[in-house]
Amino acid sequence: MLRLFEIQRGKIRESNSDGQYENKQLSEAAWIDLQEPEEDERDLLEQLLRTELPESEDVEEIESSARYFIDTAGIHVHSLYLTQSEGRHNTATAAFILQPQRLITVRDSELADFRLLRMRARRGQVEAHSAQELLILLFEQKVENLADALEDNYLKLGEVSHLVLEDEDAELEEAIDHLAKLEDSNGKIRLCLMDTQRSIAFLQRHLKDDPELRESCWGILRDIDTLMSHTTFLFEKINFLMDSTQGFINIEQNQIIKIFSIAAVVFLPPTMVASIYGMNFEHMPELQWLLGYPWALGLMLMAGMAPYLYFKKKGWL
Repeated sequence: MLRLFEIQRGKIRESNSDGQYENKQLSEAAWIDLQEPEEDERDLLEQLLRTELPESEDVEEIESSARYFIDTAGIHVHSLYLTQSEGRHNTATAAFILQPQRLITVRDSELADFRLLRMRARRGQVEAHSAQELLILLFEQKVENLADALEDNYLKLGEVSHLVLEDEDAELEEAIDHLAKLEDSNGKIRLCLMDTQRSIAFLQRHLKDDPELRESCWGILRDIDTLMSHTTFLFEKINFLMDSTQGFINIEQNQIIKIFSIAAVVFLPPTMVASIYGMNFEHMPELQWLLGYPWALGLMLMAGMAPYLYFKKKGWL
């Protein structure tokens, strides 16, 4: 899918089209957004740029030299974005090619950050005067969405905290599952923040001629530092709740084992008495007693009650 955007009087506007663009429209566009490109769309842009667009396997490379570089096509930045599917967070990479007059983005999936920016552009809420400013704006939007994701995680963690520490009837195994998902989500948010930090640091070195954009970059970096501290706090809280949950589970298991241990000790003396009178020796005086059977039952009862009362006195029950 190919989308074109123009800058009109300091506002980003999406070009209306049925998907068929002429070379003039492509050359005049300030932002060319390519999502899940088809072969004909890639060929069209490659002819315009006179260079090859990055492939999916190239975009996913993790080396700095493969994610941030400059060539004849422009400044290349491959940035990691947060996505959500079936209630779980994942990551996807978007490739940016910054040229003096245009910004080109290539990605293989729909990203909430781009969708939100398009919606704001249709309402005339996106102000930009150059492709460079638009790129910084995309990173600002990305950091805002990561902050929202962190806030959601914090609220969910509060619910799990109540479940673990205050709800006596809580299913602790379910709490562990929630904590594992939150830990995974928090880790991916932190990964996106670290990647954005490297991207902005790279762009700063190549936007020396624009003090306003450099100041915007410093603002983004300050926001990232704050959010990184927040992810550290969430990691610590998640680990605390995970340890607490496992501790409560161990306590419950110990209580069960304690009950079985006490039951074994209580029933051991009566079992011994029953075993003695179950032996088949010829000379056993009690077998001839008229009250032998009640005597054996009473002895078994007293043998069982004695350890129970002793444990009760000690406060072990």
